[in-house]
Amino acid sequence: MKVSIGIDIGGTKCATVLGNMDACDSIDSLILDKISFATEGSPKAVIAKLIESTDDLLQKHRISREMLHSIGISCGGPLDSKKGVILGPPNLPGWDEVAICAEFEAHYHIPVRLENDANACAVAEWKFGAARGYRNVVFLTCGTGLGAGLILDGRLYSGTNDMAGEVGHVRLTQAGPVGYGKAGSFEGLCSGGGIAQLAKMRILEKLQAGEKPELCPSMAALDDITTKDVAIAANAGDEFAKSILAESARYLGMGLSILIDILNPEVIVLGSVYQRNAAMMYPYVQEVVEREALPLSHQVCRILPAELGDRVGDCAALALTLLEE
Repeated sequence: MKVSIGIDIGGTKCATVLGNMDACDSIDSLILDKISFATEGSPKAVIAKLIESTDDLLQKHRISREMLHSIGISCGGPLDSKKGVILGPPNLPGWDEVAICAEFEAHYHIPVRLENDANACAVAEWKFGAARGYRNVVFLTCGTGLGAGLILDGRLYSGTNDMAGEVGHVRLTQAGPVGYGKAGSFEGLCSGGGIAQLAKMRILEKLQAGEKPELCPSMAALDDITTKDVAIAANAGDEFAKSILAESARYLGMGLSILIDILNPEVIVLGSVYQRNAAMMYPYVQEVVEREALPLSHQVCRILPAELGDRVGDCAALALTLLEE
């Protein structure tokens, strides 16, 4: 049995996942076990706990260190994947110039690979999910933020200094919700956090016009509106909530058209918000893509919801251990 460890480092929690890499056809068989804990304390303390949890999983399943094949680490950027160094992600205060791969390599003496979380999720959907079998893949996170992982000609593409795929920073319009520090950006209009902002803008317009939308009938509740609230209302038939998702979906179509024209992918896989609301959003995305993208490029590109869902984080770091150098 080829055994690897996946390390997922997030702003609020970390996870150590034990995987049987000979069982890639089934996620249930792939993931043997998992330990999660809060991301608390210094980077040194968290890394020590990650190593401890790795040792605990190996001991629990009676796997010797010699049997461990490799380790994959998924973490928010910026980072230096070649040197294996985390470079101060916004969601990880104090994680500046942390040589995390060296720590694991010194302990286990096996290959360790670090990639940003969008790249790792792209690899997971490519190896185990909706993009399996394709060579040119774009994966969009569509979560709290919006980033992309790129598989080009059958290889993960990270760019010159691991900054490839930061599509959330692209401005789609001059005014609108703020994402990635820019008003009207792809992230501001199409991420989970951005859709919540968009909803508040549209609700405020209604309230100031004297209307009381069912989604939020008073100013007092405006700050508490979330993307989940919008999605629930839309799925229950609220036309106003549907219009908010449709507006975001049209901007998503604009952003995807740019990616289709530039990268000529075979498939674009969309996670999180889109994955949960694909049936409602897809017609508006498709309408814009058919109008804006080059026909020859659009005709060979499928737009699909992610398959791995909430398990993508568990699979992402493990998937990195399947990559060739």
